[in-house]
Amino acid sequence: MLQQVNGHSSGSEAQGGGFLREDLQEFLSGEAPLHQLDDLTKVNPVTLETVLRCLQARYAADTFYTNAGCTLVALNPFKPIPQLYSTALMREYHAAPQPQKLKPHIFMVGEQTYRNVKSLIEPVNQSIIVSGESGAGKTWTSRCLMKFYAVVAASPTSWESHKIAERIEQRILNSNPVMEAFGNACTLRNNNSSRFGKFIQLQLNRAQQMTGAAVQTYLLEKTRVACQASSERNFHIFYQVLAGLLHLGNIRFADSEDESQPCQLMGDAKCSIRTSASLLQLPEDPLLETLQIRTIRAGRQQQVFRKPCSRAECDTRRDCLAKLVYARLFDWLVSVINSSICADPDSWTTFIGLLDVYGFESFPNNSLEQLCINYANEKLQQHFVAHYLKAQQEEYTVEGLEWSFVNYQDNQTCLDLIEGSPISICSLINEECRLNRPSSAAQLQTRIERALAGNPCLGHNKLSQEPSFIVVHYAGPVQYHTAGLVEKNKDPVPPELNRLLQQSWDPLLKVLFPTDPEEQPSGQSRAPVLTVVSKFKASLEQLLQVLHSTTPHYIRCIKPNSQGQAHIFLQEQVLSQLEACGLVETIHISAAGFPIRISHQNFVERYELLRRLHARTSSGPHSPSPDEQHSEGSPCTEAATLQPLLQDILHTLPALSQAAATLSDPAEATPAPVCCGRTKVFMTDSMLELLEHGRAQVLEQCARCIQRGWRRHWHRKQERQRQAAVLIQAAIRSWLTRKHVQRLHTAATVIKRAWKRWRIGMAFLASKELDDVEEKHVSPVPLSTGSCLLPQTQSSLLAAIIRLWPLGLVLANASVGVQGFRRKLVVWACLQLPTGSHSSHNVQTAQEQAGITSIRALPQGSIKFHCRKSPLPYADICPEPSPYSVTGFNQILLERHSLGHA
Repeated sequence: MLQQVNGHSSGSEAQGGGFLREDLQEFLSGEAPLHQLDDLTKVNPVTLETVLRCLQARYAADTFYTNAGCTLVALNPFKPIPQLYSTALMREYHAAPQPQKLKPHIFMVGEQTYRNVKSLIEPVNQSIIVSGESGAGKTWTSRCLMKFYAVVAASPTSWESHKIAERIEQRILNSNPVMEAFGNACTLRNNNSSRFGKFIQLQLNRAQQMTGAAVQTYLLEKTRVACQASSERNFHIFYQVLAGLLHLGNIRFADSEDESQPCQLMGDAKCSIRTSASLLQLPEDPLLETLQIRTIRAGRQQQVFRKPCSRAECDTRRDCLAKLVYARLFDWLVSVINSSICADPDSWTTFIGLLDVYGFESFPNNSLEQLCINYANEKLQQHFVAHYLKAQQEEYTVEGLEWSFVNYQDNQTCLDLIEGSPISICSLINEECRLNRPSSAAQLQTRIERALAGNPCLGHNKLSQEPSFIVVHYAGPVQYHTAGLVEKNKDPVPPELNRLLQQSWDPLLKVLFPTDPEEQPSGQSRAPVLTVVSKFKASLEQLLQVLHSTTPHYIRCIKPNSQGQAHIFLQEQVLSQLEACGLVETIHISAAGFPIRISHQNFVERYELLRRLHARTSSGPHSPSPDEQHSEGSPCTEAATLQPLLQDILHTLPALSQAAATLSDPAEATPAPVCCGRTKVFMTDSMLELLEHGRAQVLEQCARCIQRGWRRHWHRKQERQRQAAVLIQAAIRSWLTRKHVQRLHTAATVIKRAWKRWRIGMAFLASKELDDVEEKHVSPVPLSTGSCLLPQTQSSLLAAIIRLWPLGLVLANASVGVQGFRRKLVVWACLQLPTGSHSSHNVQTAQEQAGITSIRALPQGSIKFHCRKSPLPYADICPEPSPYSVTGFNQILLERHSLGHA
């Protein structure tokens, strides 16, 4: 395990980096699916090495977010990825029914907090704690979360609400560059390191719409204005705007030969003080006099004594003036931002807090600033431990679970060393300030080592040549130098500096340093001045009270390398950060514990359906349902009545596990761990998935049963409707058929009547024509039968002619069929002509000669033929009339020469 002292790793562990790199290469080449693990609790075994391999595999695949139980691990990509933070992706996570099933992302954490606020489950207020080393991406993460809330917390239907959210979003985002310019600086680890803590409160109304915001800052590093470490820079604003504070830094004092005389300026310092006075709009002489001479009031008469300051005191007063002006300016800037984005207290009911604090720091030269920063990180780590790790294990004990406790890293001993009562590092430093005596660095080191020698988190570097002490933090040991600790903790502000700045003509300085008419010039009437440590501790306690009143969410930012370059993953640096944030302990608790907790009543109400899967014996009593329980007994007996139901449900788990194993892996037939406590049921994520799968199966069976019943009912209804339709159709078809037959019968009757009338008429006409015809071509017939034979023959011939002359006409004029002599025989047979000499009866057809000869009579000479119209409709119409065919029964053409020939 890496051990870090003053920011440098030991040589033996650095030599092991090559072996670790080779081991990782072998692992990554052999386990390609490792980058697909979205949760570090799924790696096996859960160790620093396996977690590191998973993170490196995902980082190589450009996957920068990974879950670790209740914590989100964010790797800094060190390159722009616009599609990873687009508005479309924000809306996708916001519109998802179950965002936790999507890929891990900071938007998933943001959506979870927003839905918790909408659910109104206590505690309603939410907070997101973004922690990590300097340069790990905490500020960028907070900025993206604010953009996400501005998008999702605006009403899509209300244009006014949308404009308010856009205005607040724009002001918050526009305030970030200003605050970063005044509060960020270039350090050894980060070119844009936040040198102050920031808690942003996003205010929501009852409709969960963003109505305002507020910014609260903590522990601005004012000493950076006066001095910076080697290879570090001042705040960014000094490289963008040339304000009078920079010229104050060019004022140099020389040692005075006479203690009764003030120190004189060195070199071009007089020009610098003139420029500073001009920019700050202060009188030049009072400014120089305030830096050189100290005013003391003593005695009952409050006599004023003026004492020249030494060179060191002059430098301290100069630096104090610069820090005082800059601190007031930064506070004024924050107040201006809050006044533009903060909503009326009556217009918002809930909030979501974003905490962006400085990460754990360890430099070659660590002083009071690093002690306060690391102290804040220790408190936040304890908050995490108290909220998740310790609270989880204590709940298991209260519920009576047989829980194998994990020895997590508790930092309470370190906190007792820093802030404990009655004696701690902070109390000793404050005591040195209250004594108001010169304190050497060695003397402070000796007091700390003697008073706190029994604390295991206190160490000493015997090889160090400067007075210092070592504090073993949860993230590693850090060596603090005692030189200057007491002076920085006092943060003295001489009253004459305040009175000097109140004389400024600058409008901004007049706002920053207003004149107080009730201010007493006497130093004895003033309230005790709070030290830097005391003020920081008070503000930190106030912040923790806010965090304890909310539901916290954690995002751990990891920096893959200190160079800020993309696609570079340095195992040693990442390992130290994993240890620093206690990530492995978190994963151990999450993987081995029971993150899902459901009350007995809610568990029975949701999973009572699983009792259908349990094979119940016929003699076993039926357990009552939850509704029956409420009606049967009092709340005292509710727990007892729920136990049989719980046992019935739990008895289905082996069957569910077996069914799930047969579908996946038979070796996984062992039931997932689940424990039934006194008031709650504890289970893992896998058990929850198993129960939900079984519940879905039961619901599917019920749905299928309902569907079968509905389909049966529907089919029966359809069959009845079909039979009714068939019956109706049959009746209609029968009625239509009867009507059609009736119409045909009526038409046939009409045709028959017309045909009979026409036939009678034609018979009458034929008989009338035959009355005058003499039978000249009749064959000789013997008269043995008597004189009545001739009339009988004539009557039968007349009847045949009347009855069958149309048929003979048709056969005589047909274009196809029998030809020649056979045709004549057919005609004779049809006409029932008397047999005899064929030569005496000549019947001519249309095929033999042009024209048609009438078969009714063979008159001699010219006759006048009258054509009468047929009584049948359309009897004289043919679809395709032919000039060589007869087009109607009444169209009989008689040719004179043919008749004459006949």
